[in-house]
Amino acid sequence: MIQPHLSVVVPVFNERDNVTPLINEITAALRGLVAFEIVYVDDCSRDDTLDVLKKLKADVPELRVIRHVSQSGQSTAVRTGVKAARGAWIATLDGDGQNDPADIPKLLAKRDESAADVKLFAGWRVDRKDTGSKRWASKWANAIRSRMLRDATPDTGCGIKLFDRDAFLDLPYFDHMHRYLPALMQRAGWKTVSVPVNHRHRASGVSKYNNLNRALVGLRDLRGVAWLIVRSKRTAVEEL
Repeated sequence: MIQPHLSVVVPVFNERDNVTPLINEITAALRGLVAFEIVYVDDCSRDDTLDVLKKLKADVPELRVIRHVSQSGQSTAVRTGVKAARGAWIATLDGDGQNDPADIPKLLAKRDESAADVKLFAGWRVDRKDTGSKRWASKWANAIRSRMLRDATPDTGCGIKLFDRDAFLDLPYFDHMHRYLPALMQRAGWKTVSVPVNHRHRASGVSKYNNLNRALVGLRDLRGVAWLIVRSKRTAVEEL
């Protein structure tokens, strides 16, 4: 088996109708471009998402399927996929199909032209296809986060990202950490870049979040991340 250079990690929970079209788009975007694998992490779905994934494995040799025994949330699912991944670089996508896999080559091209200390390329949804209330909530959340963390990132909630696997696994882990990756990467001494990407309407299924829950959890997490940044300590090292 060829060692993949890129692992595409997709966390899913109750997304049975979005699995097949999204996997088809991933393979269409990446076959012939880069050695890759697709790592789906099923977060204990209650529908037949897992059955759909199992059937697809016969036709998609790049596909690997991991299942959480108990529901653990998106951040844990992403970390599970990254830990299992064999690629040195990770691309993440939301399982609802709103991220466009055709943007992954764009992120790879941006990486290839960037300095070696840029370890995260974050998608930036410049034309979001969500409801008005969701866009409004995200606008204020991004403004508050940016003011508190000074991460110079216009959109941390976008699911499509490209990052160095080792750099990610060196970050402090906590629930909902996937929303703060730019700030956490910068805290670790790495640079991050935001890249405009496509965004699409959800074709089927329902969102797993609501604005109130996201806001309440976000305020608590912001305080925690701000504390981590203040308490961080980095130093250059040399071997003699």
